[in-house]
Amino acid sequence: MSLSSFFKENVSVVENIEYVVSDRFEDENGNSERWILRALSPSEEAEIKRMATSRKAVKYGKYEEYTDNNKYLNMLVASSIVYPNLKDSELQDSYGIKGADNLLQEMLTLGEYTNLAIKVQELNGLSPFEELVEEAKN
Repeated sequence: MSLSSFFKENVSVVENIEYVVSDRFEDENGNSERWILRALSPSEEAEIKRMATSRKAVKYGKYEEYTDNNKYLNMLVASSIVYPNLKDSELQDSYGIKGADNLLQEMLTLGEYTNLAIKVQELNGLSPFEELVEEAKN
């Protein structure tokens, strides 16, 4: 046993993956565009969770934290997309929308978005949200 196995230079890198989100997006040769997805670091996920969480007053002087799960998932998915660049102003302008997470809502159908969200969660080692809800019920 050696600690060198844990040294950064000895750890394999989590590779980006290519994923066809929809056949509706075609390249100049008529082939389905492949989107490039990446895994997020725990610190990136924590920042996303922080941005999706707010405090709500429940009683005089008492607050509870509330995480908007839809906002969290939208931001998680958008942050995992390398290509296409959802932050590109020209792409956002073409849909008349601002914000990477909002852009996805305009670009994709419900089914396409759902499948993409499941793929992103799998890539990041998370159980899809629906599975977590079912587990909590049981």
